[in-house]
Amino acid sequence: MKKELEPAEIQRAFGSESRRQMLEEYFGKAGKVTPANAWKHVYRLLLWTDRTTGLAHCYESDKAQPGRPWYARSLAFHDWVSEGLGAAPGDLGAEVDWLFTRGTERLAAVIARRQAERTGRAAEQRAPYDGRGFPEPGEDPALRESLVREELAPWLPSPPPPAAMRKLTQRIRTHLAQENKRKNLVGEGFEDVLGSLIGRLPGAAKMKVNGRPVLHSLPGFRPPPGNEKPRKVDLAVIGPGKRRVLVSAKWSVRADREEQFGVDFEAYARLEDAGRDFDFVLITNEFDAARLNAACERRRQNATLFTSVVHVNPAGPLAAYGESSRDSAAKLAEHVKSGRLMSLERWLSKLIG
Repeated sequence: MKKELEPAEIQRAFGSESRRQMLEEYFGKAGKVTPANAWKHVYRLLLWTDRTTGLAHCYESDKAQPGRPWYARSLAFHDWVSEGLGAAPGDLGAEVDWLFTRGTERLAAVIARRQAERTGRAAEQRAPYDGRGFPEPGEDPALRESLVREELAPWLPSPPPPAAMRKLTQRIRTHLAQENKRKNLVGEGFEDVLGSLIGRLPGAAKMKVNGRPVLHSLPGFRPPPGNEKPRKVDLAVIGPGKRRVLVSAKWSVRADREEQFGVDFEAYARLEDAGRDFDFVLITNEFDAARLNAACERRRQNATLFTSVVHVNPAGPLAAYGESSRDSAAKLAEHVKSGRLMSLERWLSKLIG
């Protein structure tokens, strides 16, 4: 069965214009943006707590469950980031995930309005079947009986009325549906947040920040051949002296993305038309030491692939791994110490010079 397309109004609740408005709202109350506090803004806006562990999300949920190695690392990161953001460990959830929370509020308002508009039409559609025991919209017997009543029965003096159960079921479904939108929000939202931060830094007036531009719209790059799809860049910064910084902004680094980095650079280099170097920068919040090491060490001919590899805050992964004796963790610490894996703070400071 073909998936039904979401109404445009629902899509727009998490769309680019909505994100722009939400970021304007957030930064309008956030105070001065500096390289030193940029990582805090990234985490307040985009970091979230895993629904299954209650801890700040830093790795795949299924591998961070209690008893597994990444649960211990998640505990350590949760402790570190709570202290960094000035929150008690039990209150961190209220200090982060601002963009998603605000977006779901917008989405909930849209859904409520649509449901109200449909109530009258639904009553007319059901009228010929009144009195025959047809299921009510939102009923889910399995959820109602096995998950709600069985678990809560000892504390309920009497069964909740059907209307209340239907409303609860609908809210649970809405919550789960909203969680599924997080992946898209974190993807483009990370690019938007970085662009917003750079544009608000002292000295930003001398730079031009472009979010998801077509490559050949940037100075010194030509369009691809006619049979080739135009290339886009996650984020581009054009600075003084015609400096060009092409940013690959990836909240996490999966195996397929690792391969794409080389493909992207090859295309950028092939379409460069000014005979000048450009910076190719990776900015990420990846926590897997092996993936971060691979990004730092990846090469193209006789040079490293990335001009800079930037982590939102490399102290976070170091806190997660602690005193681990694993080779990958030790190598990660070396890359941080040498500056090959640099903090967002340091990179932004260098960017604005």
